Order: sequence, then C-alpha cells, then structure tokens
Amino acid sequence: MDSFTLMRAFRRIVERGGLARAAEDLGVSAAGLSKQLRQLEAHLGVVLLQRTTRRMALTTTGQRYYDECCRLLDDLDALERGIAGQATAVSGRLRVNAPHSFALSTLSPLLPRFLQQHPQLALDLVLEDRLLDAVGEGFDVSLRLRAELDDSRLVARRLASLQQVLCAAPSYLAAHPAPQTVQALQQHTLLAYSLSDPPGSWPLQGPDGQATVTLGTRVAVNSSQLLRDLLLAGEGIGALPSFLAAADLADGRLQRVLPDHRFPPRIVYAVYPTARHLPPKVRAFIEFLQETLPTCPGLDY
Repeated sequence: MDSFTLMRAFRRIVERGGLARAAEDLGVSAAGLSKQLRQLEAHLGVVLLQRTTRRMALTTTGQRYYDECCRLLDDLDALERGIAGQATAVSGRLRVNAPHSFALSTLSPLLPRFLQQHPQLALDLVLEDRLLDAVGEGFDVSLRLRAELDDSRLVARRLASLQQVLCAAPSYLAAHPAPQTVQALQQHTLLAYSLSDPPGSWPLQGPDGQATVTLGTRVAVNSSQLLRDLLLAGEGIGALPSFLAAADLADGRLQRVLPDHRFPPRIVYAVYPTARHLPPKVRAFIEFLQETLPTCPGLDY
C-alpha cells in the first residue's frame, strides 16, 4: 500500500467536499477512490469520514489526520522541489584540469565571465601539461589538446580545433636563411616540446606528401610558454600551438616557416567520467567553452 498516495487521495476528498469531484481531479473513478478511502481507514483502524447519502464530514480523528496529512504532504512537496532545484542549480565546487599554456593564454580571459554568470560556483583549476588521470585525481572536467584520445573510460566533447605552427623569430631567420624544404630543417636548430604527441618528431604534410622530421636533443622543454620565449629570443625553429603563436605572428615577432606544410590538426576536448546525469556545473562549463573557445585567437571549431 502506498501511504502517500492514499493520503493525497484523502486530502483531495476533504478539500473537494466529496468523492465525485475529487475523483474527477485525480483522474480516477469515484468507486476506485471510495475503495482507497476504505483501505486507508482499514489500515489506520479508525473512521475518518462520516458518510451519508447526502453528505460526508470529518470525524474528530479525521480532522486531526487531515491536518497532519497536509503538513506532511506539504513538507514532502517542498523537499522534492528543493532537490529538483539542486539538480538544476549551477553550484558547488568544479575541479578542472587544463594545460598550463592553454589556461594562461586562452582560458584566463574567459573565466571571469563564466564565474560572474554562476556566482554560487567555486572553481578549482589545476594547470598541468602532463596527462593526468581524470578519474583517479577526482577532476570533474579535464581539457586535453590531442589529435586522438585513448582513454575509453572517459566521455569526450569536442570544443574547438587548433593547428601546430612551425615558426621562428626574424632575428633567427636573418642569421639562418629560412629552409625551403623539410629536409633542410635538419640543418637548423630545432627546439622540441618534450610532451608532444608523437614525441621527438614533427609529422608534416606538404604538397609532396607526408614527411617526418626527427628532432635533436640540444633543447627540449615541457612548457609551450618557455618554448615561445626561446623562439622569440631567436634560439631556433619550433612548433607552437596556434592559440599561443597567433598574436606574435600577427605582430611580426614570429614568422611562419614552411607555411605550405601542416601538422595533423589537434582538437580541444573536454573529457569527463560519464555522460549520465551530468552535473549542472559540468554541463554549464562545457557549454560555455563550446560557445566561447572557437572565437578565441588561433582557435576554430
């Protein structure tokens, strides 16, 4: 027996002043509603309503039971509304992992707007270029810039796309004439990003097909920001993500090298443990990035 269903039926009978009108409200037959009332009285072992052919009235016990029913049902409705509200509210602590250079150059200008839109949200942002275990480290969302994802435990949402840009400073190219072929790159100082995928090489697609450049070991760094600084200082040729190189290329502080050659495109992914019952805070963050990231310099959808 569903006690709450019987309580709601009893309350409606009292409030509507009879079985027929209450049954119409509830979408059941008057006979069925009368049976529910008898079940409730039998369960309680008391008479709640005095019934005659012309009218019904609450007994003293029925009045007390009606008052308590109203209180309990109102409290239950308030509880359910509160839980439903929590299920749609963007609040709580959002733990996000993002690559260091991407966060500083691209996320940083966007985050104030996101936080202003959701004042009840707390943000815990961890910057790390290495791939962290999103599940094991307890992140709600991890942002990954990869050509491919290989963690089948995670759900991935595409946010934007980017290119790797082969470039150097004008000062370096003035002292070392720009290479005209992929093979000529091997005669130059090549600066490596040690966390690249694949590591230690540049797969380049050009007019004559694909070629792979093997990088030397003189300079290898695990920070795209530091790599950019070295390139600006004229230390060699390197590959930067387009979001990091865009402003320097536009202002002439860096120049493209072999502009008719391309790296495989990379995708900015949001990865998270599950798509079922996605928390509102996670959904809001992902949707915000899907809207804003493709408009940022060096990014596209």
